[in-house]
Amino acid sequence: MRFLIAFLATATLLSAEKPKSISSLIPEVTAVAPGQPFTLALKLEHPENWHSYYLNSGGVELPPSIEWKLPTGAKADGIQWPVPEAKEGFNGKSFIYSGSPVFLVEITPPATLSPGDTFILEADTKWQICEMSCIDEKANFTLNLPVAESAVTDTGVIELFQTARLRIPKAHPSPEVINAGSKKDSPNEIRIELPEMKTPPTEFIPNEPYIKALSDGGRVTDRENGTLLILQRKLTDMFDEPIPQGNTVSGILVGSEILTIPETKISAPAAEAVPFSKLLPILGGMFIGGLILNLMPCVFPVIGLKIMGFVQQAGENRRSIALHGVTFTLGVLASFAVLSGILFAIRAAALKNGTELKGWGYQLQDPWVVVILLLLMFILGLNMFGLFEIGASATSVGGKLQSKSGHSGSFFSGVLATVVATPCSAPFLGVAIGAAMALPAYQFFPAFGAMALGLAAPYLTLSLFPHLVEKLPRPGPWMESFKQAMSFLLFATAGYLLWVYSGLIGQENLLAPLLGLSLVAAAAWIYGRWNLPHKSRKVRALALAITAAFAISGTVMALPKKTDELWQTWSEETVEELLSDGIPVYIDFTAQWCLTCQVNKKIAYSDEVLAIAKEKGIVFLKADKTAANPAIEAKLQELGRSAIPVNVLLIPDEEPVITPEILTPGYLKALFGKVP
Repeated sequence: MRFLIAFLATATLLSAEKPKSISSLIPEVTAVAPGQPFTLALKLEHPENWHSYYLNSGGVELPPSIEWKLPTGAKADGIQWPVPEAKEGFNGKSFIYSGSPVFLVEITPPATLSPGDTFILEADTKWQICEMSCIDEKANFTLNLPVAESAVTDTGVIELFQTARLRIPKAHPSPEVINAGSKKDSPNEIRIELPEMKTPPTEFIPNEPYIKALSDGGRVTDRENGTLLILQRKLTDMFDEPIPQGNTVSGILVGSEILTIPETKISAPAAEAVPFSKLLPILGGMFIGGLILNLMPCVFPVIGLKIMGFVQQAGENRRSIALHGVTFTLGVLASFAVLSGILFAIRAAALKNGTELKGWGYQLQDPWVVVILLLLMFILGLNMFGLFEIGASATSVGGKLQSKSGHSGSFFSGVLATVVATPCSAPFLGVAIGAAMALPAYQFFPAFGAMALGLAAPYLTLSLFPHLVEKLPRPGPWMESFKQAMSFLLFATAGYLLWVYSGLIGQENLLAPLLGLSLVAAAAWIYGRWNLPHKSRKVRALALAITAAFAISGTVMALPKKTDELWQTWSEETVEELLSDGIPVYIDFTAQWCLTCQVNKKIAYSDEVLAIAKEKGIVFLKADKTAANPAIEAKLQELGRSAIPVNVLLIPDEEPVITPEILTPGYLKALFGKVP
């Protein structure tokens, strides 16, 4: 149906006789002053029965727009929109201007101007007028205004500007007390709480396309010390296509006074408590899900280490064993308390501001958290494989668990189990976590506490019932094989985290972290091979120094870097368009597997080089042939090249400059400096 409507609209547009609006750009002054703002008026005189549109047309029509070309140091503010008329459209209310609307814009000339200069500005304006069909119109204006010591008002246009300003709504006197929200049982209603008004508003004209006008299904009710405006969301457009939904509301309130409602966040419904009969299944689901997590590849190595600790504890003091179980459980509970507390704070802020609500495992959306976990899993995997030993204090493996360091190890293992468990929880706890996220605080935290107890339950059970420990195998050579086997699960977890990390930083930036992990592995090997008791003090000191150098360098290489926004995607059409506009272009023919290309990127493009390129207006394009690309191959052959790296500088009306394969900052500074 929507295709038929679109076709008919297009046919009507093509067949209709095109009327013409009369447009003019009118300055309020005959002379401007340096740095002193003045106002321009874009006046549109529409043909009879035709109209243009407000900022939010209410449909798919386009409002007036102005593209300014101003001298350096000048500034143009946004359009000051007069109050439109609300009329019936194809899909609810449309907001239109008929007759001769006037749109005001404030311009600030540069403060560097001097009396006697001329202030020149250009404006490319576009708008759409409609009756039964719609027509795009445009006009280009150039104004040359003399510069004087003080601005000179044009007396001939005073009435025009006075009338135009009367049609512009005033700012609301108390914007800080305006609140907007929705209710759980009415998600498509937007409820705006306003201060008390003398008379109820008759209309609300929204700025957002997903909100309907007050006269389009809305209503006004009184509330204590104020007025409640209830509006409806618009879910689809005239072609039945979904309208993207936002989380703010603003617009013009029409009544005894005409006021603007500033952009206000739409808060989500507050969490509602559930009865105990419904809470119990949530708690049970969270507890069972925590139990299941013990079998996940990212958690099982940690639990496996603790089981090995129990094997070593066989026959020892029962009280000590129980204390280690409680310590491990405290580590899990403390970590869940921190993570769920952060999640609750984020949820509260999201509900208040109407922003997107983060879910469980949200910490893996942060590249810094992911890379730290990645390094931790990788280093622990190297340790468990036997490349080096980090002692009992970190893992509680191979030491006496009743010692202070052993208790620290138990607590740390609980923390580690929690941190690596959260990304595994979604497949098993999706329903329970989804229900828990909607609970108020006094039910929210017990729900996640139940999940923590489920995760800690196997270890706690073994510690509280020591006779079960006696049924475990006795210590022996098999433990070393078991420990090495657990290392592969940690390496798998590190691989998973590396995959997540690549999605956060971009695959093109993954080379440095991979090389960084290699340096970290080399540091572990050097430490495990030469920092040994039977080695001389000099050898051990040198081993520690080299280990630190490799480990620090590898870690720095693995850390997330600032996102590279320098390069745009290459295409021959883009190059031709830029060159036709007189813009110089620098093309990098590259690939992820090209090591020289990657080294060039890291070394050659210094801040000084990029500053020169920006000053010259050079656009950087990347022709990426990581995968086969016939267009790139054809362009390389045209340039007489078959292998990469190839870097080319294109200047309008000049021959291409092909750079050497190895780039340096000095070469690029000299090259870019020659661009006119």
